[in-house]
Amino acid sequence: MPHPTQVVALLKAQQIRHVRLYDADRGMLVALANTGIQVMISVPNEQILGIGQSNSTAANWVSQNVVAHYPATNITAIAVGSDVLTTLPNAAKILVNALKYIQSALVASNLDRQIKSTGSFLMLNMYPYYDYTQSNGVIPLDYALLKSLPPNKEAVDSNTLLHYTNVFDAVVDAAYYAMAFLNFTNVPIIVKDSGWPPKGDSSEPDATLENANTYNCNLIRHVLNKTGTPKHPGLAVSTFIYELYNEDTKPGPISEKNWGLFDANGTPIYILRLTGSGAVLSNDTTNQTFCITKDGADPKMLQAALDWACGPGKVDCSALLQGEPCCEPDNVIAHATYAFDTYYHKMGKTPAACDFNGVAAITTTDPSHGSCIFPGSLGKNGTLVNITAPSLNSTSVDSSAYNLHSNAFTSIVLIIEIFISVAVFL
Repeated sequence: MPHPTQVVALLKAQQIRHVRLYDADRGMLVALANTGIQVMISVPNEQILGIGQSNSTAANWVSQNVVAHYPATNITAIAVGSDVLTTLPNAAKILVNALKYIQSALVASNLDRQIKSTGSFLMLNMYPYYDYTQSNGVIPLDYALLKSLPPNKEAVDSNTLLHYTNVFDAVVDAAYYAMAFLNFTNVPIIVKDSGWPPKGDSSEPDATLENANTYNCNLIRHVLNKTGTPKHPGLAVSTFIYELYNEDTKPGPISEKNWGLFDANGTPIYILRLTGSGAVLSNDTTNQTFCITKDGADPKMLQAALDWACGPGKVDCSALLQGEPCCEPDNVIAHATYAFDTYYHKMGKTPAACDFNGVAAITTTDPSHGSCIFPGSLGKNGTLVNITAPSLNSTSVDSSAYNLHSNAFTSIVLIIEIFISVAVFL
């Protein structure tokens, strides 16, 4: 995982204004100080038992993780636990006590009006990917991916006769219906985690880049359009997209480690782009990505890749000739970066076009320098230069990591996790 200062630099570069932390990591809270980014922190499951049994333990937690950082770090809410009822059933009986004790500690610190932990919202995890993979074929892939369905393919609620075109809406309505059955009708829902893994093993054939991009883009459009659900038309449901970074050390199948928009080095796994809208979320917010040489790449492999790009790859490398704007610095790293990036844009900026046998990587940092302007770079007048690119589990009360919110989308949050009021997960 990148250092906290690198994470915050990414948040600021992407103009992310809201972030959710899966814990209350001191390094992240210090790094987020004086940034103006709104932060939701979390009480980890392993601390719930102690907090739920001791008011003083809760007060100490608030003192160390809230009072010590607020207001320099703009903490706005506290989430208590993650998947507690299913992953830590022995703590279920004292979960409400933990909530009460945290709230009491906030009151004692005169922070209960600034920081939520009660009178707030119900946070759900929603993973149509798992609904689909565990349904034994009952749930169609398109229904899970929020794709458009013909009327005869829609699911019909036998009680209400409402028609559903996707798992997401059906689960949100089911949660609201369940709360109403218990006479709770004024509690808003936030979908705290939702996403699709772009990579899996041989037993997970639907964990693909294409499906991950399709689901996340369709989810973002769905939320931003504010169409609501069949039961609640016009309802705005804030959502966190899981997640910002891959978790290489996480146990379980390959898909469990690969939900991120970025790898641990900060390289985008894929570009999340909204077709036709011109809006791009999280790892390509200005439609600017570049292909550069990877740090530590073997010089001989770089030279071979450079020769291929300027030869069979049909890249125009004339800008690298003596006296031309991109000749200097005259070394294989700089020249290969120019050739790689030119080929990458020529091929429509697909991830596969920035590999070159493992010596290249995608970045959001513009490698242009001096008068050497790279393809896709914003020129001095702010216009794009030489760009060639086409336009482009179910309910539980969490998972793991950090969350974000971009001010470019009024209902989006990135984890960090992504937040859609749409959102991302670290």
